[in-house]
Amino acid sequence: MIHIGKINSLRIVKEVDFGLYLDGGEERGEILLPLRYIPQGAKVDDTIDVFIYFDSEDRIIATTETPYAQVGEFAFLEVVDVNNTGAFMNWGLIKDLLLPYDEQTHRPEVGKSYVVYILQDGTTGRPIASMKIRDFLDDESLDDFQVGQEVELFSANKTDLGYQMIINNTHVGLLHQHEAIRSIKHGERLQGFIQNIRDDHKIDVCLHMKPSEKTSEITDLILYKLKANGGFLALHDKSDPQDIKKAFGVSKGMFKKALGALYKRKKISLESGGIRLKE
Repeated sequence: MIHIGKINSLRIVKEVDFGLYLDGGEERGEILLPLRYIPQGAKVDDTIDVFIYFDSEDRIIATTETPYAQVGEFAFLEVVDVNNTGAFMNWGLIKDLLLPYDEQTHRPEVGKSYVVYILQDGTTGRPIASMKIRDFLDDESLDDFQVGQEVELFSANKTDLGYQMIINNTHVGLLHQHEAIRSIKHGERLQGFIQNIRDDHKIDVCLHMKPSEKTSEITDLILYKLKANGGFLALHDKSDPQDIKKAFGVSKGMFKKALGALYKRKKISLESGGIRLKE
């Protein structure tokens, strides 16, 4: 079955002067992959990954280009045009993505970017964008999540408490400010973890799980935070224990032990104001 607005793995069935035809099954028939998108060495009977959507003449077509997001995902996209049909957003393909008027929460402006959900239009079958992101989030069922689970995060909004993150394209969670060791960009995609599932069905997420008292886990976390923070952290063996606990969730003694291990491995240098990652 062909999934419009998503990447599909399709078999090449025919080669012509202007491209390749792919097997779209009984429902869709043969789908053209234009010449400019053909991977080097591709031949009949090979299976290739292609994105399926509609061209400017509303014909189903394939491309090996990858959009910024697919149907069923959230994205932070820039508006490139507004006309009587709606707004058009750059999603990484030649044909821009339509944001219809009835899917807008307010009038978008050219040159500005907005968080949208990409769905398949129920009438035309074309991928379209929607600003009504709450309509596509589940606020009730949490059966698919458990504390400690690794998840995909999408930064949807900055709040006074931290960052509103969309989890696995289905739920919303909060990354508290103190859990983010750097500024997170609007629309950024990250790997993270479920930190807490509260009684009110709200979810807290983090970018790392708190380590155990194993030195190896703490050293890994220190290296992770150093890399994420440009190679420097304003913490060292004489820092306040509460600052260390807040940043790493471990005692000062365990932190100092991990620093010693990293220093011996020549992974870090110790400076008066903190620790620095060695190249």
